[in-house]
Amino acid sequence: MRQKLFSPLGNDVVKAIFLVCLADGLVGISYGSLAVAGGFPLWVPLTLSLLVLAGASEFLFIAIVGGGGSPFAAAAAGLLVNARHLPFGIAVKDLVGQKPLSWLGCHIMNDESVVFGISQPTHEKRKTAYWLCGVGIALFWPVSVIAGAFIGQFIPDIKAIGLDAVFPAILLALIFPALKNRRTLIPATTGALISVAAVPFVPAGMPVLFSLLGLLTWRNRK
Repeated sequence: MRQKLFSPLGNDVVKAIFLVCLADGLVGISYGSLAVAGGFPLWVPLTLSLLVLAGASEFLFIAIVGGGGSPFAAAAAGLLVNARHLPFGIAVKDLVGQKPLSWLGCHIMNDESVVFGISQPTHEKRKTAYWLCGVGIALFWPVSVIAGAFIGQFIPDIKAIGLDAVFPAILLALIFPALKNRRTLIPATTGALISVAAVPFVPAGMPVLFSLLGLLTWRNRK
């Protein structure tokens, strides 16, 4: 018999994927609001949400450019943040599908789809979870960005209600467990200190690149 391309997932997995997509949508609202409040026309965050589809890089881009930094520095920083997609691609190479759909399978690759994909017990379920989460986020993200841009037009000060803090807060919540490991804590702390120290001396957007020097302390540790 021909092997099924997609295998049904349990209700608990589908529910978890939906909640993750919904959470990403809330972050997308924050992103759209911040972009419009920062003076960007709607087409900028919307185009990024469709073509880049990577929240951290998109936030970083508008933060750097909105702060007066070069778009090239912003793009370089975004590429560095997304460098983690290289090992991701190796981990899910058998889940992205065959041509001509493989390009779409690669485009919807993100932290969440990779986690849900590789955590399932069988190949068929891994593939189903990967695609369901990836496509879900690909749909939720741009729609939420549009909603956020619409909401942002009526908010005089985004910072007053804390929308600018949503994404950093989520990132901090995600990295705190990893910081329990001393081998991770030292490079992260070193990189943060270098980045802060570089702020008065380099253009906007560059300090985050200097923070990568913290990785040297990780490489030199046994």
